[in-house]
Amino acid sequence: MRPRGRTSAAEHSTIIEDRTRLSVSPRHRFVIVDDHPLFRGALRQVLEGLFPSVAIEEAGALEGVVEILGRGEEVDLVLLDLAMPGVRGFSGLLYLRAQFPAVPVVVVSATEEPGAIRRSIEFGASGFIPKSLGTEAIHGAVTAVLAGDVWTPTGVDRGEDAGEVAAVQRLATLTPQQVRVLMMLSEGLLNKQIAYELSVSEATVKAHVSAILQKLGVESRTQAVIAAGRITAGQWPAMVPE
Repeated sequence: MRPRGRTSAAEHSTIIEDRTRLSVSPRHRFVIVDDHPLFRGALRQVLEGLFPSVAIEEAGALEGVVEILGRGEEVDLVLLDLAMPGVRGFSGLLYLRAQFPAVPVVVVSATEEPGAIRRSIEFGASGFIPKSLGTEAIHGAVTAVLAGDVWTPTGVDRGEDAGEVAAVQRLATLTPQQVRVLMMLSEGLLNKQIAYELSVSEATVKAHVSAILQKLGVESRTQAVIAAGRITAGQWPAMVPE
């Protein structure tokens, strides 16, 4: 019989393994979304140096981050570049906020245009980090967002015309599929072409278009496309002047 209060070698090993597993469990989970591998690697290195025990995944396209978030694992923060192939302006941000509203998204962008920063926040971003930002500032920005705050660079006026804010808020009510349909409408695609791209029926596309018109408070496809300009205005370098 083993003396009371003592553990066997096997039990001792199990305890060590459990403690080790607990000690290496990540405190935060981030996803970096950028089509440039060198930038993803550089940002990853910075974040790993700033936040102990962080788990970081990378995606080079919007589809990649959608797949990662679709697994259902808890993610504390997505760091998203706006300018990526296949993404028009703010459409990637709008899609993620509609599909995964519980996951905070911070825009990480080469542009520092105040208009782009304001529009990102209006479309639901929890922060905007210019790629020129230093390490200490990145730490402060990410820490603020993790605490539930909204972070933008110093000196950016987040005020906006009430009518413009209302229009953006209407766009933000679109579902992920409706965002895709609206972007295709703005590209000049017909219902038949959209149906083919999305692998759905034309009737389904027509239903989406009707819902889009109702949510945006417009009466025609042309007016919807004009409204979509608020999304695609984020394409660079063609930024709307201040």
